[in-house]
Amino acid sequence: MKPNVALKIKEEVKKQWDAGFLAMSNYPQWVANIVPVPKKDRKVRMCVDYRDLNQASPKDNFPFPHIDMLVDNTACHAFFSFMDGFSRYNQILMAEEDREKTTFVTL
Repeated sequence: MKPNVALKIKEEVKKQWDAGFLAMSNYPQWVANIVPVPKKDRKVRMCVDYRDLNQASPKDNFPFPHIDMLVDNTACHAFFSFMDGFSRYNQILMAEEDREKTTFVTL
């Protein structure tokens, strides 16, 4: 990894660590690699490659609803609530027993 990209990844990990989104894991069963994706503003988005974990996981019988269904179901309501997390994407609390499966390495 290029030194400038590694520095940006380190900064992003520190930002998420300081915000309480990350925790240390010792000897995890699953470890995924990160994929640095350059953004237009010269920052780096830190994505995690969970393809191996996704392949090994059972398929979800209850997928997220399609956007058309969500819009139709909210048409008659006066108030709406949206989740928007730390970095413009949803932050949903994960089950304790699944947290270790999301371990990633930045080296």
